[in-house]
Amino acid sequence: MRFELFIAARYLRARRRQRVVGLVTGLSVIGITAGVAALIIALAITNGMRRDMQDRLVGATAHIQLLRPTADGIRDWRPLLDRLRQTPHVTAIAPAMYGQVLISRGARSGGALIEGILPQSERQVGTLLQSITQGTADDLEPVSDQDAASSWDIATPPIVIGHDLADTIGAQVGDTVLVTSPQGELTPLGLVPRYRRFHVTGIFTSGFYQYDSAYALMRLTDAQHLFSEPDLITVYSIKTDDLYRAPEVARQLEQTAGKGFQALTWMEQNSELFRALKLEQVVTFIVVALIVVVAALNILIALTMMVMEKTRDVAVMMGYGVSKAQVRRIFLLQGLIISAVGTSAGLVVGYLCSIIGSHYRFIHLDASVYSISYLPFAPRLTDALIVAAVSLGVSLLATLYPSQNAASILPAEALRYE
Repeated sequence: MRFELFIAARYLRARRRQRVVGLVTGLSVIGITAGVAALIIALAITNGMRRDMQDRLVGATAHIQLLRPTADGIRDWRPLLDRLRQTPHVTAIAPAMYGQVLISRGARSGGALIEGILPQSERQVGTLLQSITQGTADDLEPVSDQDAASSWDIATPPIVIGHDLADTIGAQVGDTVLVTSPQGELTPLGLVPRYRRFHVTGIFTSGFYQYDSAYALMRLTDAQHLFSEPDLITVYSIKTDDLYRAPEVARQLEQTAGKGFQALTWMEQNSELFRALKLEQVVTFIVVALIVVVAALNILIALTMMVMEKTRDVAVMMGYGVSKAQVRRIFLLQGLIISAVGTSAGLVVGYLCSIIGSHYRFIHLDASVYSISYLPFAPRLTDALIVAAVSLGVSLLATLYPSQNAASILPAEALRYE
């Protein structure tokens, strides 16, 4: 062991003439442990929120949506569908039709976004159909145009709705709901909303409140009948082999589709959400890091008091030939040892709490506010490196003043009255 490290460790273990020095040193270790653990947990929570929201958003929807923002929709969509499938990195495409409706059952109602789908294609780009917890989506399978027309005129078409929407309107699998479209029919009495009764065949639970509370799925042909737009779609939902290559693929899709088409990636559609989460992460890091700063101030106080207590010892060592640089390193190492012990303990505590929270999910949230029903944890190794560097760096800054004071001790003056 180097001389400076040996003396630094000896000073930390030695019994104090002033017990308050040991107390402040212990508080410094506890403060750094608490600060580092809080930082790890806070970063794990923000990372978990971002990861879960991204997984749910990307899982429930496509990586890219291709649409015509300046038109009512896309007509003659089948030839373009075949061309888009030839685009590199495109693994699946699902045509869909969207529209706002009012879904009601008795006196209870709720607004919803209807998506008319082809189930086989939809399963390849999203996970909503795989998240059905009650009933089934088998009735959404497409039928021939003749059967679709007769089914629309005679039978009650099927619909799959979100779990929270079902609770809002009091619907269960097997119930009949009334779907009202604002795109009504013009009559001598004016514009009359178009409505149709649907049979609830399934209820899905995606875990993302925006979908579970205001989303419904029906057959593409039924959506076209409801909105009086035969053989029209509003969007191509596209999945890629790498979701982070979505911007590159989106530009290729726009070139393939031609003028008037716009491709929106999952990043662009949710940019405000992810920007807010990133800002929250930065602010959380700064606020919680103040705990480490306070603990570092305790290190400064503890070392300053230790320098005062060890003035005679330092003077004796300097009288025996110990250089000022060595004295400075002794007290720098004391601060780093305190910081290293606290940082190591904080990392262990922080990661243990994060792993337990991630496994048991014991902290529940209001899904209507936070979009997810539990508090997620996602600890990362890079966070440990950043937090450890910040903790050790702040502690090192706190040791500069007392170590410089120790190095400036004059042996003759310190030992004059001994």
